[in-house]
Amino acid sequence: MSKHPPGFNLVRRDQLMQEAVHDTYQSKGKLAEPTRCPDCGAVFHGGRWQWMDAPAGAHETLCPACQRIRDKFPAGFLSLSGDFLDVHEAEIRRLISHHEDHEKAEHPLQRIMDIEETPDGLMVTTTDMHLARGIGEALQHAYQGDLEYHYNPDQNLLRVSWSR
Repeated sequence: MSKHPPGFNLVRRDQLMQEAVHDTYQSKGKLAEPTRCPDCGAVFHGGRWQWMDAPAGAHETLCPACQRIRDKFPAGFLSLSGDFLDVHEAEIRRLISHHEDHEKAEHPLQRIMDIEETPDGLMVTTTDMHLARGIGEALQHAYQGDLEYHYNPDQNLLRVSWSR
């Protein structure tokens, strides 16, 4: 069993469907439409962030994902460890990248912030807790292993651990 900071509770996958608290990085009010993110180019239109060309005269503001990246404040953490990771790291990194590409194409706010080596393996940080969960599930589906979710409702953060 993984060790996590105080406030993180082990949860089942089906308990993660709805966030318990509002994400402070989401807009406080309705954005003017269209609004373009100057960093990534995503456009807020039709009530959500999308990949599309911004019309002339679009408003500008950072999207929540770019703001998290600037603040270095992830919403999801995915730790990977185990002997299997050591042997198959390149393959696992490709799976992670492919999963992010697939999710980000439809959901511009779901992005990987960083993949860093740790003494135990790898730590993937994401701008969205659902991406961390999804990558963990993709690893579990492809390679089996042990998968745990720890959620801190006070901080609206998800820590996912996968090992094999």
